[in-house]
Amino acid sequence: MADKEQQSFRFSEAPIWDLQRTYYEEQGMKAWNNDQVPQYITSNPMIATAYAEMIFGFLQDRAGRGEISEPVMILELGAGAGRLAFQVLHELCELRDYAGIELPPFQYVMTDLALKNIDGWRNHPAMQSFIQQGMLDFAQFDAMQDTELHLIVTQRTITSGDLEQPLIIVANYFFDSIPQELIYVGDGEIFECDVFITYPKNFDQLDPSVALEEMTLNYEYRRAPEYEEVTYPYHEVITLYQQELEDSHILFPVVGLSCLERLEQLSQAGFILLTADKGDHRLENWKFAEPPQLIHHGSFSLTANYHAIQHVLEQKGAQSLFTTHHYKNINVGCILMLETPKNYVNTRLAYRRFIERFGPDDFFSMKEWVDRQVDTMELQQILAFWRLGGYDAEFFIQSAKVISNLLPEASDEEMQDIQRGIHLMWSSYYEMEQRYDLALDAGLLLFEMDMYEDAKQFLELSVQADEDEPVSTVLYCLAICCYELGLEEAALGYTREALVLEPQHEEALELLKCFE
Repeated sequence: MADKEQQSFRFSEAPIWDLQRTYYEEQGMKAWNNDQVPQYITSNPMIATAYAEMIFGFLQDRAGRGEISEPVMILELGAGAGRLAFQVLHELCELRDYAGIELPPFQYVMTDLALKNIDGWRNHPAMQSFIQQGMLDFAQFDAMQDTELHLIVTQRTITSGDLEQPLIIVANYFFDSIPQELIYVGDGEIFECDVFITYPKNFDQLDPSVALEEMTLNYEYRRAPEYEEVTYPYHEVITLYQQELEDSHILFPVVGLSCLERLEQLSQAGFILLTADKGDHRLENWKFAEPPQLIHHGSFSLTANYHAIQHVLEQKGAQSLFTTHHYKNINVGCILMLETPKNYVNTRLAYRRFIERFGPDDFFSMKEWVDRQVDTMELQQILAFWRLGGYDAEFFIQSAKVISNLLPEASDEEMQDIQRGIHLMWSSYYEMEQRYDLALDAGLLLFEMDMYEDAKQFLELSVQADEDEPVSTVLYCLAICCYELGLEEAALGYTREALVLEPQHEEALELLKCFE
């Protein structure tokens, strides 16, 4: 690239997309370490619960139509760190078991382009029970071109018309990260916006993330009458833009729409789309839109054009559900591309209850405030917000020290609620590539509450999982747990281990005297 410091491309064919692809292929699961690529907002227990409730409502609707023999496939596009898939399956299974009603079986399929990610999901300890039950499978899928799904575990290939039930498509942070066209509307005419890239020095030697951040993008405009032709597949929405918009830059999701059309062919009965993104479904939000800016986070993202997706699918008979209030951080939608979509009452009611009334965007806005206020909160407030967020591990990590400080004034009932919350949190905890010792925090808190049996369980998990040498304080706490539980031999063993690491550990020396 040394002799090509500047170059012009059609936006959807610019090298930014190849760099994005290379970044994910090279990084694999490490891309989400330290939230380098954001994942929490679309992968926390709140949004997983909302999705599970809508999927459960859909299963009820299919059962109400007598369609219970064939399985329903839930296909996640760009499943990222894998946290959302695990939490949706966990919650969905709990809903199914609690309801105890007849439903069609379901299978969750996680997809991505990067094989490293697929290997990471397949080998993740949290996924194994779902795999063994035949409830979870994986597939490499290229949104640009693939028309089939090759399932890795069952070695089954899904081709056109193979699915008798509608397909459920989950697409979080997906449409904003795949190639899009960039058009400009001015004076009632459509222009293509080509991107004029200025490359940094030594471009070929830079890591993809660095190259993306250091390149400069400018735009050139050329008339593009092909968009205005009646034969253009999305002619109706383009005509709408010509009529309603002026001086507006539009990211147009040709690849995203094509991907949905190819996936629709897999089922004989249509699909529903559950999606969350930085995306605008209101036409007025595209008026006078400036040229797009890449949002850098290791890779990059843009704004998803939900308006175009909604408009195109509604022209084909779909019903779209987006919130009537304005979103701040993330827009969550449900599009039912089905025959008689209004008959899917349970699905639509679930959207109303878990997205429209109070949803993931509302929760995230509250969490940003709570994170700043947690040091001033009382225990009941902390516990209430923890419950609201589905016993989220991230919030527990942030608030564990505050909870510890509040324990001297805690009632027995509050401590029992903490104990129960820890177990519920652990049951749905998905460990990320960048490991955090959640078991240690949980164990120490339980130890402070004199809940020795539970504390022992979590502290031993921490010691077993920690690749480094255990800390003498943790071993001493384990010794006390065992002593209080009448496990004197184990207590003596942990005491001696603590003293090997810290021979002058006063509490351990005192405990040792109890065994003499």
